[in-house]
Amino acid sequence: MKDSKFIVGLDVGTSKITTVIGEVAPDGTVDIIGQGTVQSEGLKRGSVVNLERATQAIRDSVSRAERVSGTQVSSVFVSVAGNHTKAITSHGLAAIRRGHEITEADVDRAVENARAVPLDPNLEILHTLPQEYVVDSQEGIKSPVGMHGVRLEVDVHIVAGTAGPLLNLRRCVQEAGLKVDGFVLQGLASGMATVDTGEQTQTVVVIDIGGGTTDVGVFKRGNLTHSACIPIGGDHVTADLAQILKIPMEEAESVKRRYGAATPEKADPDLALEITAATGSTHSISAHELSRIIRPRLVEIFGLVRDEIDQALGPVELIAQNMILTGGGAQMRGIGDLAKERFRLPVRLGVPRGIGGLVDIVSSPEYASAVGLVLYGINQDGRLPVQPREEERQPEPQEPAKRPLLGKREPRPEREKEEKEKKEAPVPVAPRLPEPQAPAQQIVVRPQPAAQEAPKKSTMDKIRSLFKDWL
Repeated sequence: MKDSKFIVGLDVGTSKITTVIGEVAPDGTVDIIGQGTVQSEGLKRGSVVNLERATQAIRDSVSRAERVSGTQVSSVFVSVAGNHTKAITSHGLAAIRRGHEITEADVDRAVENARAVPLDPNLEILHTLPQEYVVDSQEGIKSPVGMHGVRLEVDVHIVAGTAGPLLNLRRCVQEAGLKVDGFVLQGLASGMATVDTGEQTQTVVVIDIGGGTTDVGVFKRGNLTHSACIPIGGDHVTADLAQILKIPMEEAESVKRRYGAATPEKADPDLALEITAATGSTHSISAHELSRIIRPRLVEIFGLVRDEIDQALGPVELIAQNMILTGGGAQMRGIGDLAKERFRLPVRLGVPRGIGGLVDIVSSPEYASAVGLVLYGINQDGRLPVQPREEERQPEPQEPAKRPLLGKREPRPEREKEEKEKKEAPVPVAPRLPEPQAPAQQIVVRPQPAAQEAPKKSTMDKIRSLFKDWL
């Protein structure tokens, strides 16, 4: 795949499996040429629980991406998430001979010394990510090669996973006829695709809200310094709705996606849902009440994320300057406002950046991890790619049209004709959303307008009602 300049990312999640094929140009730009997404089967909270079903889902996802791109996939980078991943930060030291420059061998020796930490023999190291280097107490060095000094130090973020789940996932990929180029932590992959160049000089928290898990990555000056996995995700919000509303998970997921809101303020005040169960019982719930079911679970997720960061690095509002929400669960209305309330930080929605090709298809938070796997495969060093700034993406300004000289104003019949056609053109009407069809379980969820208030009585009507009996 490297010779043909194709890199494939396989995002294996609890709710969906996505394959993204990227083509790398000689100048380093990446074009997305293929994408395939299927419903996930055989996985639970990032771990394989059914080998056959998971293998078939992977095969279907890759096949769809191949048909779109017209290429044959032979190897992939695979995302890893779940409670079985562990992360620690270790310190390494290497002595340099006086008068000699620091070489690549010296850097490798310092990193290897940092790796020499006691780990559970059941763990398999996934990433060894060097942070900033220190040369003779001088901090903030990105690349010490060629510098002079006698003492080289480095902090290394080591990510490992339990061997059992990794072997099961590797077997599923191999049974699907593919080779594993490497396992990539999902929090790292999401950051590769969403953190902008301007944010690589700051400390940024990336929260990827998936179906079964929520992955957290803290990036300091472009390097992953802390990572964690919270075993709660968007599927738990769906389960809450299914339990309280007494509807199947499929209907609860549809209700969450179409009408759900993270805060009551973002809920539609004029919308009510009429729910008819198979038993014949009918009850109504407003969008405001629906958001009150969703909010507590999201507050719990953000609370666990905050506790994880506070215990490892300190108060999040003091160490970070920005927060990025990504993943399928980050598309809910009002979730950014809730995150601002809980973390007291600027929050934005993270979508894949720095890519070309099928941008309109993968430009969504749910594809951030899959696109990040492709970007990781370019250098495979875990460093965030340098992306063009927002002002560089703006189209080039066009030369303004020449204006006529004063006193020589000429008539413009073409413009008058266009204005006349605009006035006569009919006003477009926004199309109405189709009502959801009744499922096989005979459960109907239909939006209906909330009851309108009765018109207010005038003063004379009130006087007549008071003296009605007397008259």
